[in-house]
Amino acid sequence: MKVATRLSLSATEAAASLITPPDSVPVSYMLAPLRCSSVRQRRFLNKVFVRNSPGSMEAVRDPPMSADNAVDLSGMRVPYHNSKNPFLESDLKALEPIEQFRQWFAETCNTPGIKEPNAVALATSTPDGKPSCRMVLLKGFSKQGFRFFTNYESRKGSELAANPRACMMFYWDHKDRSVRIEGAVEKLTEEESTEYFQQRPLGSQVAATISRQSTVVPDRNFLADQAEALYAGSENRGQPLPRPSFWGGFNLVPETVEFWQGQTNRLHDRIRFRRPAPGEKLDEKLTHVGEDGWFYERLSP
Repeated sequence: MKVATRLSLSATEAAASLITPPDSVPVSYMLAPLRCSSVRQRRFLNKVFVRNSPGSMEAVRDPPMSADNAVDLSGMRVPYHNSKNPFLESDLKALEPIEQFRQWFAETCNTPGIKEPNAVALATSTPDGKPSCRMVLLKGFSKQGFRFFTNYESRKGSELAANPRACMMFYWDHKDRSVRIEGAVEKLTEEESTEYFQQRPLGSQVAATISRQSTVVPDRNFLADQAEALYAGSENRGQPLPRPSFWGGFNLVPETVEFWQGQTNRLHDRIRFRRPAPGEKLDEKLTHVGEDGWFYERLSP
């Protein structure tokens, strides 16, 4: 790993280093497991609470159901930011999305109650438009893109092979913020995938090796027995496992990056960075020139 070009985080405390990068800002950020503190109390309102007296609410264990077994959640609503705390263009930390993301990500890492700030929903699609979505962990980002690792033969791996485009969505409820990233996806090199695989704990290497992700298995014991045998053998050798050929990394190259911050009145703030279309004529009243070839503009909520 080239120390000069990557920032490696090995513990929770290291997340703080994302806030103030060194004088020579690294071109990418490699994310080792991050852990933040306590779990925030869930906020349920209206339909899942019963008011015993004015100003007090008692939680109901199960949301009420109608006669046709429908659950009405229309009254569930929580406050976000108020109109005195909007997210304005003047609040941008950078006029390009990677540094803006780094700033928001650093704030999130240092926000109590967010367990995995690098957890992200990844949406893919078949060539004929049938979508699927799942949670993955972001393992690095740079101006070149956003990295994650998986089984190439899994559903997402197969869909990316056939239709190499994807969307990532981060949602940080303790900050009332989300970030959506869309773009083309490319495989990382064999060397990059192997480098990361060998950094993983042995148990994670074993799981990746024995799991044919997204395929049907008879029961959990089927997997547990294979894992136990491989794990024991690996301990005896005292060496990391070789990376399976069907497992590796992807890089999502951003074409649009949207930063969202919630408002209680639902006039949410949305600022989108995007690459210009070929030959596009800029409407200066709506779209602004950023840095590194990016445009940015405000979207209606």
